[in-house]
Amino acid sequence: MGRRGEADRVSERALAWLADQAERRVGGPADGAQAAVGGDAPLLDAYSQAVVAAAQKVSPAVAHLRIEDEQGRPRGSGSGFVVTPDGYLLTNSHVVRGAKRIRASFPDGGQERAFLVGDDPDTDLAVVQVHTTRPVTVELADSARVQVGQLALAIGNPLGFDHTVTAGVVGALGRSLRGAGGKLIDDVLQTDAALNPGNSGGPLVDSRGRAIGVATATILGAQGLCFAIGANTARFVLAEILRHGRVRRSWLGVAAQTVTLPRRIALALEHGADTAVRLDSVEPGSPADRAGLIAGDLLLSLDGQSLAGVDALHRLMTAELIDRDVEVRFLRAGAVVRRNLRPIARAG
Repeated sequence: MGRRGEADRVSERALAWLADQAERRVGGPADGAQAAVGGDAPLLDAYSQAVVAAAQKVSPAVAHLRIEDEQGRPRGSGSGFVVTPDGYLLTNSHVVRGAKRIRASFPDGGQERAFLVGDDPDTDLAVVQVHTTRPVTVELADSARVQVGQLALAIGNPLGFDHTVTAGVVGALGRSLRGAGGKLIDDVLQTDAALNPGNSGGPLVDSRGRAIGVATATILGAQGLCFAIGANTARFVLAEILRHGRVRRSWLGVAAQTVTLPRRIALALEHGADTAVRLDSVEPGSPADRAGLIAGDLLLSLDGQSLAGVDALHRLMTAELIDRDVEVRFLRAGAVVRRNLRPIARAG
């Protein structure tokens, strides 16, 4: 037999092998036998199925938010997601703050005017509403139960590419980010699910399609360092804005900075930290002024909570302290002084 005939038989065998492999891939065994499956394939299938199921469940509730000026010209964009059937969406404060007009576009082709209900720059969260009933909503998970290493999916509109899904894991918990106003945002999740401009305000979800966070920031130039505000913070902000139109916080009426204490003084005071809060100024007529605090006082504790710095003071200024007598402990002229004061609601 010539080389040509041998080559034809080899070609036929190769083509038959390729056909057999194609049938095995689509689940139809060529010879009646089940196709062999590699050791990692079942894990890959389970992972893929989880990603697909979560994305299909959540994507219909994720909107592309287009920020426009009064003439309808685009001024920015971001993402948001529906959390109540009557059309309330969570997003980022930095996406919609000061927006004149907001237009929401959904995967089903619906485009609607959206309206800013309220925002909270301190947590970089905001609530907007579309005036139609939305059939799909995203459940907010308990972010306190999130674990490092669990699946995390980001769904949003990065760089104008609508309704994009990226997958990763939760890389760390309990991070803090400095917000636009200079205050720390707590309960921040770190993930390597890719986030880009336009993802801001979209959901970070788990394998069951529940939002564990609201995508908010990336570190430019870094790989796999992306952040989301925890769902528990989002739930609190959502409730406050729906009830009051804003997030209520208490107010003392002071300007302050974090300063270092000499080690011997910190030990003598049993302060537990080498830093404290020094008052730079006290607003006349404020709760701090009425309690007799003056510039130069070193705040050591408020309501029994040690103050290691200004960030610790900000964390304590919640609505729970409004109109409630609390004790402030401070150092003045080498002596520890205790006074009672009553914080009031912060304006705005």
